[in-house]
Amino acid sequence: MSCGNCSTGRGNHNTSTGVPAGCNNNGSCGTGGGCNKLNVFDWLGNMSLPGGQTPFDMVEVRFKNSRKDFFKNVNGLGLNVGDVIAVEASPGHDIGIVSLTGELVRLQMKKKGVNFDSEEIKKIYRKAKQQDIDKWREGQALEVATMYKARTIALQLGLQMKLSDVEYQGDKSKAIFYYTADERVDFRELIKVLADAFKVRIEMRQIGARQEAARLGAIGACGRELCCSTWLTDFRTVSTSAARYQQLSLNPMKLAGQCGKLKCCLNYELDTYQDALKEFPQIDGKRLHTQKGDAFYKRLIFLND
Repeated sequence: MSCGNCSTGRGNHNTSTGVPAGCNNNGSCGTGGGCNKLNVFDWLGNMSLPGGQTPFDMVEVRFKNSRKDFFKNVNGLGLNVGDVIAVEASPGHDIGIVSLTGELVRLQMKKKGVNFDSEEIKKIYRKAKQQDIDKWREGQALEVATMYKARTIALQLGLQMKLSDVEYQGDKSKAIFYYTADERVDFRELIKVLADAFKVRIEMRQIGARQEAARLGAIGACGRELCCSTWLTDFRTVSTSAARYQQLSLNPMKLAGQCGKLKCCLNYELDTYQDALKEFPQIDGKRLHTQKGDAFYKRLIFLND
C-alpha cells in the first residue's frame, strides 16, 4: 500500500526496502487517513449535495495526538482530508491536518455542542507553504528535548507535577506543556523560567490521567492499542460495581489500565450483564437436590467461552 493520501503528500515506495515513504506507518493503515488516531469515517463523502446547496464552510482540523478543532473556511479553499493547512491561532498561526470536511463536520459540531455562528471559531488562512511545513517540523523536532529540560526545571523548583507532553505551535511562537498533578500547582515562576529558557510563549494545560494515557499511547493487557488512543473520546466514570456485576476478581492490578484508573472496557459489557441478571431467579440459600446429594446455592458463576 502506498499511503497515497498520506498528509505528507509522499506516496512513493522505497524500492530497496519496500517500505512506503511518508508517515512511516509501513503501509498498514488500510485507509488514506488511517495513520492518524481517532479518525472519523466520512460516510457522507460519496454523496453529492442537492442542487443549489453550497458546501459546508467548516472544517475539522487535527493537530498533535488527539487535539482537534473546527475552523471556518472563509476563503472557500478546495480542501481534502489530509491537506496540511495554516490556521488562525493566538498569537500567530498554527499548522494542522484536515481530518474531516463536508456535511459530516456539521453533525460533529452539533454532537459536540459547537455553535456554527460563534465568533470564537477561528479561520483557515491558507494551504501550508513549504516554509510553513519546514518550521512546523523544526518545532516537532524540539518537543522531546524541551520536555526533558522542562521536567528538570520543574524538579529544581520543587513543583509536584508531571510534565507528560509538549506541543509547539506551527509557527514556533508558542509551546503548550501538558501536565498532571494531584493538587493545585502554582507554576507562575515555572512559566517565567521556561519562557526565558526556550524563548517562546508558554501555555500550561492540565489534563487527567486518562487523557495523559490517550496522548502518550500504549499497548493494553488485551494486546491492542489503548482504546483512548485510537477511538474512544468519551471518558465515562468507571466504578468497581462494574466488576462486581461481571463477577470479576477485585484485583486492582488486573482492573487498572495504563493510566492507573479502572479500565474503560469494564463498561463495555456492563449493560448486557445487568440485563441478563434480571432474568435469573433469586434463589440464594435455596436447597438443591442433586444426584450427589443435597446442596445449598451460594452464587451464580458465568463461564467464559
